[in-house]
Amino acid sequence: MPFPLLSLSKNFPIKPTLSTSSSIFIPLSLFSSLLIHFPNFHFGFSLFFFSIWSRVFFLAMAVSGFEGFEKCLELHFFGDDNDPTVTTMGLRLLDFESLENVLRVVQCTVVSAVGNHFFDAYVLSESSLFVYPTKIIIKTCGTTQLLKSIRPLIHLAKNLGLTICGCRYTRGTFIFPKSQPFPHINFKQEVIYIEENLPNNLCFRKASVMPSKNPSYSWHVFSAASDNGAHFSDGEFTVEVCMTELDRVLARKFFKTGGDSAAKEMTELTGIGNINPRALICDFVFDPCGYSMNGVDGDRYSTIHVTPEDGFSYASFEYVGSVYDDQDDIVETLKKAVQVFKPATVSVSTTSHRREVWTRVAHAMEPLGLKCRSFAMDEFPTAGTVVFQTFTAARRK
Repeated sequence: MPFPLLSLSKNFPIKPTLSTSSSIFIPLSLFSSLLIHFPNFHFGFSLFFFSIWSRVFFLAMAVSGFEGFEKCLELHFFGDDNDPTVTTMGLRLLDFESLENVLRVVQCTVVSAVGNHFFDAYVLSESSLFVYPTKIIIKTCGTTQLLKSIRPLIHLAKNLGLTICGCRYTRGTFIFPKSQPFPHINFKQEVIYIEENLPNNLCFRKASVMPSKNPSYSWHVFSAASDNGAHFSDGEFTVEVCMTELDRVLARKFFKTGGDSAAKEMTELTGIGNINPRALICDFVFDPCGYSMNGVDGDRYSTIHVTPEDGFSYASFEYVGSVYDDQDDIVETLKKAVQVFKPATVSVSTTSHRREVWTRVAHAMEPLGLKCRSFAMDEFPTAGTVVFQTFTAARRK
């Protein structure tokens, strides 16, 4: 039986109704948690915080520009395999108030959510959060302080009987590095901060900056794991795509023009909904521009975030797949995602235990007129092989 979804109208305050037709969803378990902690809940507390955040956000943009390149943190945990609560729910038992407290430290908030049998996906004011029973992934852009979530998340997991056994942190090269706050001042400082906040059982650690011919496009990776090494699936791979200098005509499609249905319309108009037709999409449009979406397809997620402003336009696409899938699906998925934006520059990072995944990336980029300019490969303890490739358009039409 599919996981029940609670559809919420975008007109606040709101009255919850059981439906699957709206583009904003909240899992019933999340709504129950909200009612427990906020008896007079009308979702206004989150929107109030988001309203204040957005004002600060646009003031900061006026000074420099919005930092599109995300920081991504992935934490893995393990517990008693004989406890069915751990294997079926685990971290998903965290109440909404606890998650919001962590996100406030990071300096973002939840704006939309959806869930199924396998995991919960949250669209944030600055990117995304995915919560599985024994894995949590937070991806944030702008001047968020993502790494400050490590310690409270480990603490919350411990209260559920879970112990951290793996950590992975990745990011590209910031467009506006001088605007980043502590601990994201530079990669060296980030690594120091991560290691200070991880327990000693994560003994296999490695940090690496994977270069390209263009110094503006490097891939930063930190990985740490305990000796059980069972937290990363051998057959699973992750693809992280960063795109800059978006086609101006296509980028204009990500400026808000409609009302309550703007997110759904933007998803359809841009072709994002066709990237993976099987996925349930939870989308959100920012005012006056910008777009985020999470796709939920079984136990796999995908996510897109767009900063369309000319001069520092940026879009990202990330998805999880399996090496046992049809290899043509990898190519078609990447082609569809990149065609939505037609960027001048693309960087692609693939993380997998199987090296054949990265070979498909070039097959997807070349028909789009994108030529491979650099290639770097590195091995990380238990996390697998990371391959970083950059592509640039032969000519802008």
